[in-house]
Amino acid sequence: MQPIWYRTLSNDNRRSFWTVFSGFTVDSLDVQLYAFILPVLLTLWGLSHSEAGLLGAATLTSSAIGGWLAGILADRYGRLKVLKLTILWFAISTCLCGLAANFDQLLIARTLQGIGFGGELAVGAVFIAEVANPQVRGRMVGMAQSGWAVGWGLAAIISGFGLTLLPPALGWRVTFIVGVVPAILIFIYRLRLKESKAFISSNRQLSWRAILTAPYLKSTVLASLLAAGMHSGYWAIATWWPAMLMSEHGLSTLDSRLYLAVLVSGSFFGYVAGSWLGDSVGRRATLITFALGGICTALIYSSLTVSSTTLLLISFPLGFVATGMFGVIGSLLTELFPTELRASGLGFCYNVGRGIAGLAPAVIGATADRMGITNAIVTYVVCAYTLVVLVAILLPETRGLTLKGISEK
Repeated sequence: MQPIWYRTLSNDNRRSFWTVFSGFTVDSLDVQLYAFILPVLLTLWGLSHSEAGLLGAATLTSSAIGGWLAGILADRYGRLKVLKLTILWFAISTCLCGLAANFDQLLIARTLQGIGFGGELAVGAVFIAEVANPQVRGRMVGMAQSGWAVGWGLAAIISGFGLTLLPPALGWRVTFIVGVVPAILIFIYRLRLKESKAFISSNRQLSWRAILTAPYLKSTVLASLLAAGMHSGYWAIATWWPAMLMSEHGLSTLDSRLYLAVLVSGSFFGYVAGSWLGDSVGRRATLITFALGGICTALIYSSLTVSSTTLLLISFPLGFVATGMFGVIGSLLTELFPTELRASGLGFCYNVGRGIAGLAPAVIGATADRMGITNAIVTYVVCAYTLVVLVAILLPETRGLTLKGISEK
């Protein structure tokens, strides 16, 4: 049975939804592969925790640049033109990751990957929001973003096969290169899509710098801090959780996949719940609820003597709260800015926040030797989600808002 929000879509808009969902899936697949091959690189290349953290931080930091630039281009030249470019860029840079011969080359490839990564998510969220009915926008954008959880699961499966069936020195490379194929297919599919009506009817002569002036500056600052808190908590978990399972709980590559499967399952349902709650009780209440849930889950985890069974059980709510906030942020950020600045605003805020969150893998890597990976993750997560709660209180409620251009206000 089709959900209400899906039944409201025309055939063109359904194709738009699936191309964005698929783009988010491949985005997640290719970026998340690093976390799964990280334990192999720590051994194979003799990386330190600090070097491993830097490789994780490089993609997140460069994604801020990619998302910002893609947003500016999307407001001027169109959402679809930029989405075709970002998925192609992403395919090429992911292939370069698999071909890297040493740490320096992989660092460069991961940095390039981040540029396409940031652009895909920023412009995709705006594109899908502009074709959605205001009453179901949160659910539609949130469900498109749930492709991230699907890609996360695929990354676990592909890396599991690659690292189990092939020698480690070859397996990690194959996992990266395999991710190129679906990106190319999505690029071909996007050649058939139509631009959003909101963009076609907008006045595109406004400079992106307007988001840094009144009356948009407050929204820009708060939205950037919100994204920083959400991304910091999520990437602290996503980057280091597989390494923690193997180094502190002694799980093998294959055994850790069961725990990660539960974590990823929780993340998918988090997207679904977050998108539904965003339309039902509002954007702010949803953000605060999931952030407090994340803090509680992290503190409970750190205070328990964790057995294998407990670790497995707590993985589901951890994944659930880590991504529930992302089920609502896409719709919230599109509603804070007019059509002429929508992609620029979302691209800037979402990715500046993610760029700041790029510190998370590096900081955890730098402190893991002193306090352990688990304690480093939990400390960072609590601080990050506390920031989310504080910022959400200050943001306006935007549920059900009709998207308009400046001349329509």
